[in-house]
Amino acid sequence: MPSENQEHSVEFQGWLFGMLGMLIFSLTLPMTRMAVESLSPYFVAAGRAMLAALVGLPILLITSQPRPTRLQWKGLWLAGLGVIFGFPVLMTVAMQFVPASHGGVVLGILPLTTAITSTILLRERPSIGFWICGVLGSAAVIIFSLREGGGSFQAGDWLLFGAVISASYGYVKGAEMSAQLGGWQTICWTLLSWSPILLPITLWLVQDLPEEVSWSSWIGFLYVALFSQFLGFFAWYKGLAMGGVARVSQTQLLMPFFVLLFSWLILGEAIDWETFLFAGFVVATVAIGKQMAIRRKPSGD
Repeated sequence: MPSENQEHSVEFQGWLFGMLGMLIFSLTLPMTRMAVESLSPYFVAAGRAMLAALVGLPILLITSQPRPTRLQWKGLWLAGLGVIFGFPVLMTVAMQFVPASHGGVVLGILPLTTAITSTILLRERPSIGFWICGVLGSAAVIIFSLREGGGSFQAGDWLLFGAVISASYGYVKGAEMSAQLGGWQTICWTLLSWSPILLPITLWLVQDLPEEVSWSSWIGFLYVALFSQFLGFFAWYKGLAMGGVARVSQTQLLMPFFVLLFSWLILGEAIDWETFLFAGFVVATVAIGKQMAIRRKPSGD
């Protein structure tokens, strides 16, 4: 039976993997904005997953990974419904309507929606203190979003809300499968489970590519395919499995502000001093929430 120190060490390692995944994902919106400058958002959404699947397949073959069971295939496909179909499509289309920095702030509610989803689908039961931290942090980023939108949500916001729900579901199902198959194996098998759908869609969309595509759009596309859709999930799913969905998902409260930073560095989008005040508040909720108890109910409860 693992000691309390060992359990804390595993949870901390999970939190670190979650932070790495979050940093990789933080570049997704700026890179998507770059990609859709010349490329169709639907091609970017489908093509990124198809390219990632083509990279993942030989890795599975070379490492001789055992095939998932029929029940596991179902779980993998459902995880992909969120992180391969729903989130990429909705998020990519939204990037045609709102800046990357704005999208990053809206995605700040991901930790709360992921925690809610985990309480429904898994057997995690966060403490009241954890919920308070999650609600406060999420409220801060929602207020920030309304402030940026002049007091109302834009069309892109609703697409992003749908992307949040999709990602939350995909994260939780992916964490569930990661505990059975391993983190990197999960995203590889998930991509493979969707490849029969992705391949014909991608081949159809590639016919309508413009004759001239900027190099920056291709760089953005390659990043979201190889990092956002692939390598980021190696770290993210491993972190969720080791540290727990509700706790590790709290690291994504930091993501809006890394998105703002990268949007400024890469796209030249502006950041004002109030952004840093919101960032400080959200960092505090993450730090406090990380210390709150999260109970994992045994299967016999």
